[in-house]
Amino acid sequence: MAKIAFFSTQSYDRSFFEGNSGKHQFEFFETRLKKNTAQLADGFDGVCVFVNDQVDAGVLKKLAEMNVRLVALRCAGFNNVDLKAAEEHNVRVMRVPAYSPEAVAEHAIALIMTLARKTHKAFVRVREGNFSLERLTGFNIHGKTIGIVGTGKIGQAFARVANGFGVTLIAYDKYPDKEMKKMGVEYLSFDELLAGSDILSLHCPLTPETNHLINSGSLAKMKKGAMLVNTSRGKLVDTAAVIDSLKDGHLGSLAIDVYEQEEKLFFRDLSELIIRDDQIARLMIFPNVLITAHQGFFTSESLEEITRITVKNFDDYEAGRLSENEVSCKLLKNC
Repeated sequence: MAKIAFFSTQSYDRSFFEGNSGKHQFEFFETRLKKNTAQLADGFDGVCVFVNDQVDAGVLKKLAEMNVRLVALRCAGFNNVDLKAAEEHNVRVMRVPAYSPEAVAEHAIALIMTLARKTHKAFVRVREGNFSLERLTGFNIHGKTIGIVGTGKIGQAFARVANGFGVTLIAYDKYPDKEMKKMGVEYLSFDELLAGSDILSLHCPLTPETNHLINSGSLAKMKKGAMLVNTSRGKLVDTAAVIDSLKDGHLGSLAIDVYEQEEKLFFRDLSELIIRDDQIARLMIFPNVLITAHQGFFTSESLEEITRITVKNFDDYEAGRLSENEVSCKLLKNC
């Protein structure tokens, strides 16, 4: 039986995991894992963390000192984990590589459709008894060119859905996918993709290479009036540069489900507090910006799959088995 400390938990984490613990023992903490909360993991075999938990060298050193030997991510991304430090301290790292690519892909499509037809504005108007169509003019998605950055599982799911709108699909990925090519997706250089996209959707992981992939230079290369959509990782986008592009009228619209400083905001109710993040406060007042709080993954199907795979990772750890969901410098060859 593995004893696991869960960090950054919400009510839905508890409801899904408590009934599916198997032979393991769980304890749930609402706080994020960071250096000054790592002590909560004392006496546990492992920790289960989410996207905004801090699993850097200092935290890993402290976990190892308490004989915590497993970091289980209940998400696909692992950019918040120092894999080199994990290896040095003999801490295994496992993740959920794919739970429901369709969930994130469909959320990206929902953001696009909402911005394109201004349904979020129409909803608020009608609730207030305003049935006017003034300033609600939208645009057809049909016939547009949609650019996809990253054609992994989520990018592929997005392409399949987007293809049904009768669009031209172009993509950028270091490793073009044969099935995407068969579907008619044309792979281009990154600069060509920027120049050719009416709508640009990001579906790539966050790495040192992709950090601020969208910056003042890349924004300037995009079509004037284009839409940018990010449902991947917040730090892919330089927020300050996006704000400048929106102010200048070059970037036509923005939809984000992730934000580079989201760990200070997302998954919390701040409705009675003053938001001290000036950048997101600025974004929230743009009429052509749509923000959701990292809910792309948030479907019952995804949560069930995340639970199933995470518990399997606990099983593999407890049995001393190598897991296909393990991430390490040795396996990735990139530390």
